Amino acid sequence: MKIAICGMSGFVGSGLKRFFEERGDSVIALSVRTSVPLQQIKDTIEGSDVLINLAGANILGRWTQKYKSLLRQSRLETTSALVQALELCDNPPSTFLNASAVGIYDAYHQHDEYSHHYGEDFLSVLVRDWENAAMKGDSDRTRVCTMRFGVVYGEGGGAMAQMLPPFKFGLGGKMGDGFQMISWIHLEDLIRAAAFVIEEKSIRGVVNFTSPEPISNLEQTKVMGRVLNRPVVFDLPAWLVKLIFGEGSIVMLESKEVYPRLLQEKGFSFLYPTFERAFKQIVHIRG
Repeated sequence: MKIAICGMSGFVGSGLKRFFEERGDSVIALSVRTSVPLQQIKDTIEGSDVLINLAGANILGRWTQKYKSLLRQSRLETTSALVQALELCDNPPSTFLNASAVGIYDAYHQHDEYSHHYGEDFLSVLVRDWENAAMKGDSDRTRVCTMRFGVVYGEGGGAMAQMLPPFKFGLGGKMGDGFQMISWIHLEDLIRAAAFVIEEKSIRGVVNFTSPEPISNLEQTKVMGRVLNRPVVFDLPAWLVKLIFGEGSIVMLESKEVYPRLLQEKGFSFLYPTFERAFKQIVHIRG
């Protein structure tokens, strides 16, 4: 297959590139900036089998008004440009996978793809607008799937790159009260799930890219300490997280309990269904 990826230099994008090239697919990088003409984007994706959009500024940070504008612009403008380019194609990709996030859901319910209990905060509204922009590309020529990612864990990058060092030095601990649920996925399962969705043509629309076993921050902290054989007593109180990240602290403190019902119903099998199994693989501990 010919696969065009927007946002290929990131942690997820580079993993997808490596996976598809190793199995013999042709992978091309796609740049969508305000200075790039729409015709150039169209020419790049013309004749591709799959278009994958991962573009977007890092959601983890202090959400000043300027940064919130960047978060919206980097997602909505890029996605809208890709949809416009799809409409111009004579032979558009038959599948368009657009990144999304479990941040769309509220903190008070359990969720699968059939849940409509959405939050009302900035992140939830952003994700809804992002998905709406992507779904405008859905047609009889192009199938659109929005991939609602949980926290992505893997070796050498992503969230684990920030989490692991303090735990290795015995400086780890829970955030806030630790009761918030974390919906997560191992990078390898995310990549395999993307390939699965590409092949499973009956899948359309929202797909939760999360492990079938979400975990509380407190239990996650205990697992990391036990596997690394380190104490986990340096808790990070909620007030300090809020002081550092402001409104953006909801990414770390709000509960998201999300399940990949659609993937499981279609027969996808996770290599790393539990956080302990995933974490042991990341830090190369057998058992």
